Amino acid sequence: MSIVITNISKSYGKVKALDDISFEVKPGELFGLIGPDGAGKTTLFRILTTLLIADGGKATVAGYDVVKEYKSIRNHVGYMPGRFSLYQDLTVEENLNFFATIFGTTIEENYDLIRDIYMQIEPFKDRRAGKLSGGMKQKLALSCALIHKPKVLLLDEPTTGVDPVSRKEFWDMLKRLQEKDITILVSTPYMDEAALCDRIALVQDGGILQIDTPNAIVKHYPKPIFNVGANNMYRLIESLNGYEYRHSVFPFGEFVHYTDSRPDFDPVSLKRYLESQDLSEIHIEKTRATIEDTFMELAK
Repeated sequence: MSIVITNISKSYGKVKALDDISFEVKPGELFGLIGPDGAGKTTLFRILTTLLIADGGKATVAGYDVVKEYKSIRNHVGYMPGRFSLYQDLTVEENLNFFATIFGTTIEENYDLIRDIYMQIEPFKDRRAGKLSGGMKQKLALSCALIHKPKVLLLDEPTTGVDPVSRKEFWDMLKRLQEKDITILVSTPYMDEAALCDRIALVQDGGILQIDTPNAIVKHYPKPIFNVGANNMYRLIESLNGYEYRHSVFPFGEFVHYTDSRPDFDPVSLKRYLESQDLSEIHIEKTRATIEDTFMELAK
C-alpha cells in the first residue's frame, strides 16, 4: 500500500482532532478525504508529511514510517498545503527553481511531469507569486510539489477559494497525474468533488463515517429521497421541519431534499400537508441521493 494509517489519534488539549482512525490508500489510487472544516483533515496531512507527531497509532507513506523514517518520506512525497505557502516575493520561475534545488534536481530533469501544468503559468514566469490569481497560485504550488517526481502526492484542500473553472482544470490535472502512477490523497470540503475520486472517506469530528467508492456510498443511502419545491422556499423548509413524519430536511439548490420516517410514505399526504400551510406550486418528485445527502445522514 502507498499509505497505511493504523489507529492514529491526535488531540489538542481537550479537543480530539483525530480519533483512532485507520485506512489504506492503494498504489496509483486517487483517494479523497471528504469533510467540513474542523473534521481533522489538515491534522492528518501534517502527520503524514512528518510535520506533526501523532499521540498514538502508526502511519507509513511510500513504505516509510512517518516517525522513524521521516527524512526518506520527505524525498518521496509531494505536499500542497491548504494555504498558499510559496515565497510570494519570488517569481514563478524562481520558486520552481528553489524547490528543485532543495530536492537536488532541476526543472529540466522532471519537466515531462509538470509540462501540462507549467505551460499554463509559463507566460507569467517573471511575475511574483504574490501577484498571481488564485488559480495560477494553485498551479504553481502543484508544480513545486511535483518537481522532485514524488511517489505520493498529498493535497490538503487544494481547490478551496478557487473559481469553478480552475477547480475543474485542477481535477483534470490530477487525473492525468494519476495515469503516471502517482498515488494521490486529496482532501476537500466540496461534496461534488467526491465523485471524482476512486474511493473516499467521509470524515467528521476526527472520525471516519464511511469508506467506499462514491457510487457504493450513494447506492446504500437508506431511504427514498424526494425533491420538494414550492412557491416560498423559507416557508417550505419551516413547514417540512414541522411535519411530524419528517426524517430529514436539507436545502439543495432550488429544491429541498426530503426523507420521511414512515416505511409506506405517500407523497400525496405530504402535498396535502403543505397545501394546508398556505404553500402553492408544490412539486414532489423522487430523486437520487448524493454524497452530501449520505454525509448528512451519517453525521446525524
